[in-house]
Amino acid sequence: METLYLLIPLSVVLVFVIIWGLWWAVHQGQFDKLEKQGRSIFEDEDQTE
Repeated sequence: METLYLLIPLSVVLVFVIIWGLWWAVHQGQFDKLEKQGRSIFEDEDQTE
């Protein structure tokens, strides 16, 4: 029973850290232009030949 007094507050803190991390990533533009990276492997960047 004593472990619940430790685990419940730790899990609540972990949830807040995860929510803050997702909020930060969205507002920093981490999820902008997701399909650009997928198409970049098909583009030829070495056009100097």
